[in-house]
Amino acid sequence: MITVVSGLPRSGTSLMMQMLVAGGMSALSDGERQADTDNPRGYLEWERIKQLPNDPGCIAEGEGRVVKVISRLLLALPAGHQYRIIFMQRPLPEVLASQDQMLRRRGTYKEGTNPAVISAAFEKHLREVYAWLEGKSYVKSLPIPYHEVLSEPREIGQQIAQFLEIALDVDAMAQRVDASLYRNRAK
Repeated sequence: MITVVSGLPRSGTSLMMQMLVAGGMSALSDGERQADTDNPRGYLEWERIKQLPNDPGCIAEGEGRVVKVISRLLLALPAGHQYRIIFMQRPLPEVLASQDQMLRRRGTYKEGTNPAVISAAFEKHLREVYAWLEGKSYVKSLPIPYHEVLSEPREIGQQIAQFLEIALDVDAMAQRVDASLYRNRAK
């Protein structure tokens, strides 16, 4: 089984990765992307996963571990493995606000970008992802609302342990949640 944490960018995927590692799981991560202002506890990403569409076999390295796969790449996950996908859900206005802040800090924000167009594209993308998740016999998914992670971290940890069917240190998972890092909210 390969455990995958996914969601839109800025939806809480790094937080979920941190919780799972604290709970006792091993992450497939290379440390290439360092912690920064936007994610002070780190990203826990694996750079090679970006090659998934061209090299689907790379996912085999995640066997028995947890790996972050952005939602755009989920559709490239090959059959031949069993996947348990924890899909982070955060209100779209907050995702967009968080992305805007990150892009502004990095100096890559494009003025004149129409938020309605981006929002519509994300909504369409999410419909495609949800249909894919429902349509694959080798995929089990668990949607996790970001706000519930913040307000009920222990309960979410228990829910995840049950979904993954593994023993996790739920208290350690809950301790990774720091509500003060919930900074980018919808306007």
